[in-house]
Amino acid sequence: MINLGAHKIGTKYKPFIIAEMSGNHNGSLKRALEIVKKAASCGVSAIKLQTYTPDTMTIKSKKRDFIITDKKSIWSGKNLYDLYKIAHTPWSWHQKIFQEAKKRGLVYFSTPFDETSLEFLKKFQLPIFKVASFENTDLRLIKLLAKTKKPLIISLGMANIREIKESIQTAKKYGCKKIVLLKCTSSYPANVKELNLVSIPFLRKQFNCEVGFSDHTLGIGAAVAAVALGASVIEKHFTLEKKCGGVDEKFSLGPKEMKTLVLETNNAWNSVGKKILSVTKNEKSNLKYRRSIYVTKNIIKGEKFTKSNIKCIRPGYGLPTKYFDSILNRPAKKNIKSETALKWKMVK
Repeated sequence: MINLGAHKIGTKYKPFIIAEMSGNHNGSLKRALEIVKKAASCGVSAIKLQTYTPDTMTIKSKKRDFIITDKKSIWSGKNLYDLYKIAHTPWSWHQKIFQEAKKRGLVYFSTPFDETSLEFLKKFQLPIFKVASFENTDLRLIKLLAKTKKPLIISLGMANIREIKESIQTAKKYGCKKIVLLKCTSSYPANVKELNLVSIPFLRKQFNCEVGFSDHTLGIGAAVAAVALGASVIEKHFTLEKKCGGVDEKFSLGPKEMKTLVLETNNAWNSVGKKILSVTKNEKSNLKYRRSIYVTKNIIKGEKFTKSNIKCIRPGYGLPTKYFDSILNRPAKKNIKSETALKWKMVK
């Protein structure tokens, strides 16, 4: 369990839902603050930023290496520096965004991408940090984050089992005691057939830490399934509305969808329950509507029970139906009126 004040992360607690702002502020602080307000009204647990500048992420170059050439990418043809320039959240906004989140009762934190962004974020005394999928093999960054002694959320996009082990070992070696692993498929949007969510319980058992899901799919179905499989954290990109020109809008949720995500992941969490097979409290009143053995014709004392005078029907006040064959051809102990629930004291 990870304690974040009013919010806790663990399978004993309702899913910790993170609304990722990313670049959906579209370069407007006013819009960024509105995203925080709307996220809070949807019932999410936290708002998360990404802290970088284009210069901390890459260099300004027109060489092919720095162009997104994947034709399937929603950012196909974009220059990395130009994309990060559009998508980054100005550092001068952070304090106002965090203040708004605090005012709304949200956990607020960020993903630092290098040493300078981490040093900048330290002054806010954030309760937790996140390592992005593309940085989960940057052991130097993980070392620096671990030294803060704060819990870490590590997104596992593209990482193999060896790389995951290295990341966790590095984090623990340098002082991080609480780690959340996020199952993640780093394609945007992600194909549901490539999620492999059954690895969630495996990751929990293998690494003995909290496991969640960073969801880049369209819709909420995968997130609900992840919670049913044991995910204690769900991260989803969030925007104010679709078709707003946001860099991540295609795989982001709007307010209505986010509200549904919070509701349905909570329902999934509540439905998991315990490993028991027995009558529930609310089922007990329905036991009487099971089938049982009833007398369907008047029977006189000594008359034998047959298929023509007893029947297995609802409700369940008579003998269980499993005794039907053993009662056939046995005599009645007394006169029995039709529509009577058959009891052992009536059978000779």
